[in-house]
Amino acid sequence: MSLTELGQKTLVMGVVNVTPDSFFDGGLHDTEDDAVRYAGDLVRDGADILDVGGESSRPGAAPVKAEEEQRRVLPVIERIKRFGMPVSVDTYKADTARKAIRSGATLVNDITAFRGDPEMVEVVAEADCTYIMMHMQGTPETMQLQPKYVDVIDDICAFFEERMNFAVKRGVRLERIWLDPGFGFGKTVSQNLELLRRLGEFRGFGRPILIGTSNKSTIGRVLNLGAEERTEGTAATVVMGIANGADVVRVHDVKRMARVAKMTDAILGRGSYD
Repeated sequence: MSLTELGQKTLVMGVVNVTPDSFFDGGLHDTEDDAVRYAGDLVRDGADILDVGGESSRPGAAPVKAEEEQRRVLPVIERIKRFGMPVSVDTYKADTARKAIRSGATLVNDITAFRGDPEMVEVVAEADCTYIMMHMQGTPETMQLQPKYVDVIDDICAFFEERMNFAVKRGVRLERIWLDPGFGFGKTVSQNLELLRRLGEFRGFGRPILIGTSNKSTIGRVLNLGAEERTEGTAATVVMGIANGADVVRVHDVKRMARVAKMTDAILGRGSYD
């Protein structure tokens, strides 16, 4: 699989957390062998992209040193590239991204949009890789304390415009940038729901849009359910996201959400089934 189907169907990015403390699956795949086996399961379940992360970005999470992050993710990336799927590294650290690209990653998923490490933009420009630019107010440690916006969509749009200009001036090709408005990252429940309703407003940038709503606390707040019971709520956000313009959905439950995405695509007229 390559990224050539982008725009023709919704791509499903499967989450491979090699962490002990991620909010949904921390500790379940935190050894190399477990993570590789799990990545293989995601491929069989219908993942189009594998996103490997070695540091939790849940609200309140503390940073992890680059050496530890690399110990977790680099061997996994090196082994799962044999599956023939695009591999993304979920990191904001330039050295981790550089080494992950050498190990086989072709996408960098950066929750800080180049703000976390001043060297990241040089790494991405030199590698000419796909770069996922996410909006986040604050840091994982502080983002949910008191998020405030004049208008959540207008403020995120202004952020994306500034960050894309920053990147392009430093050698990153605009064609390599994807946008993630950061559902759950420094936003209230109401702001997250508004983000989904108005997702189509980001289409004006002409760049692919990725959403990551899977099992997040907004779903739990609306449905009064724990993280392990949010499958249906996640499905609703995936449908709404795709209907409003998402090109890529980042999910934990790839098997079910790949089916949801395929059905939503069919309703929207993508593909022929007669």
